[in-house]
Amino acid sequence: MVDTLSLEGKVAIITGSGRETGIGAATAAALARNGASVTINYVSDATAPRAANVVKSIQEAGGKAIAVRADVTKPEEAKKLVEGTLKGFNTDKIDILINNAGAVYGGPRLMEVTPEEIDATFATSVRGPILLMQATVPHMPRFGRIINVSSVASKPITLEGVALYGGGKAAMDQITFAVAAELGKNGKNITVNTVAPGITTTDILSPEAMDAFDKALTPMAKVEDRPGHPNDIADTILLLVQEKSRWITGQYLSCSGGITGN
Repeated sequence: MVDTLSLEGKVAIITGSGRETGIGAATAAALARNGASVTINYVSDATAPRAANVVKSIQEAGGKAIAVRADVTKPEEAKKLVEGTLKGFNTDKIDILINNAGAVYGGPRLMEVTPEEIDATFATSVRGPILLMQATVPHMPRFGRIINVSSVASKPITLEGVALYGGGKAAMDQITFAVAAELGKNGKNITVNTVAPGITTTDILSPEAMDAFDKALTPMAKVEDRPGHPNDIADTILLLVQEKSRWITGQYLSCSGGITGN
């Protein structure tokens, strides 16, 4: 019998996947390329055209994709995303959930961030993933896969401007460990892991911020002197959602070219 890494027949939701240049879109493309039906999630009318472009690109490559607008920081919207996926693919299951949605709020100093920025950060990194897991897990069959996309900023790294963002992602890391323990022995054998990118070339950051982080972090990499590409992160996620990753759960996997630990 030949081993296979196919995702044929699997259904996946990827949040924050409505930007063509982002980690979410690259992940959706990687999963679809390997047979999964993927839901592209976007939040606003402003990003609807970009989400449509992501869907079109996947479909033109022979993949199966739909787009669902939903703000998963709201309980009813998280349920809407799940229901839209089930209806869109005429299925009763969701095999894979990628909590990828993210945003950077706040300035360089924690003493200057606003209550609104704090709330927005933890809504994106904590509230949204929990609500979506609550909505998805009842529809997840045995051996389901949940990936929380965190950041190396959740670890003690000297880097100005991401303290609030890193705090939110550190909370997400803890949620991964806790949910892995809850779901691993509930009869479904669902695995839950964190993938933590380092500096990655997307348009979530301004060119100025991207340049500053690139100069600070890229020299710390142990593989190549370059920032990561969304495909680097997508391929790591692809490994963890395979059936062969069944014995990996509750783990924090830095996908940063070796930055974490310097």
